Amino acid sequence: MALIALGQDPSEALRDIATLGENSTRERFRMQIGPDGNRWKPLKTGLFEGGFFGKKHLRKDGRIRKSAINRALGRKILTRDGHLGDSITARSSSQYAEWGTNRVYGAIHQLGGKAGRGRKVTIPARPYLGVNDENAADILNLLSDRIEGAR
Repeated sequence: MALIALGQDPSEALRDIATLGENSTRERFRMQIGPDGNRWKPLKTGLFEGGFFGKKHLRKDGRIRKSAINRALGRKILTRDGHLGDSITARSSSQYAEWGTNRVYGAIHQLGGKAGRGRKVTIPARPYLGVNDENAADILNLLSDRIEGAR
């Protein structure tokens, strides 16, 4: 009976899968890696120029203050303000499990491409969404446990 009920309403299992995906994605932000395990491409040194930090981080001669450089070198990729990583959420129903961001700029970071005025800036792909082999195994184990528990 319980197995039939699980098949008719898998919403709890799908909720757990969505939560698993959300947690995995948040961990990727913490580790700065993609689903494939590769580290994200580093920030370009050109970010230190052109007012990235604002005028308060420039010396009178126009050079960047050492404190600003140290701050930038210590900061993680895709976490300037933390909005993208904080926007990762999971949703599910009896039909689907999904996780991702509602931030429009999330796609350019996931896929890479040209951005900015006149599309003059190339942003490398830094994938954070996806299901890797470990995630797939976790999902299968979760479903196996649910089926075993329903018997």
